[in-house]
Amino acid sequence: MASSSCGEKRVMVLAMDEHDHSNYALEWTLDHFFTPFGADAPYNLVIINAKPSPPPAVTMAGPGVLGSEIFPAVEVQLKFNANQIVEKAKQICASKSVDEVTVEVAEGDARNVLCDAVERHHASILVMGSHGYGAIKRAVLGSVSDHCARHAQCSVMIVKRPKFRH
Repeated sequence: MASSSCGEKRVMVLAMDEHDHSNYALEWTLDHFFTPFGADAPYNLVIINAKPSPPPAVTMAGPGVLGSEIFPAVEVQLKFNANQIVEKAKQICASKSVDEVTVEVAEGDARNVLCDAVERHHASILVMGSHGYGAIKRAVLGSVSDHCARHAQCSVMIVKRPKFRH
């Protein structure tokens, strides 16, 4: 973890995916750490989208039989989804007048992608939205936020959307 020196800003990495909880986490983070400070925000923001790796091009019928048609379509869809997420992140930042932001797409399992991004950017904090899964669903699916809270080399902030708004 790098410390701030000579007025250099610390780095905040924010996990972004296609779900509403990510959009909420980004909006909340911008409202609390960036918009009120203008150009004097205390962090440099790096938004990371973990794009799933495409499946290997091997099918039950053997390599290349269906893979030559199906798997490139899967890769195209994964790239399209990642581009949509990047554009949404940029749109949310622009709507909050936050222009100094880096948005990256990295391929792989979100747990590894996020922990690697923290190390690569020497982040002080990792921000994530919460799916709000219960204990059983978290146990079955695994929780990216649980993994990152245990393994990221920085503080982890999980932003939960309020269940009820007044």
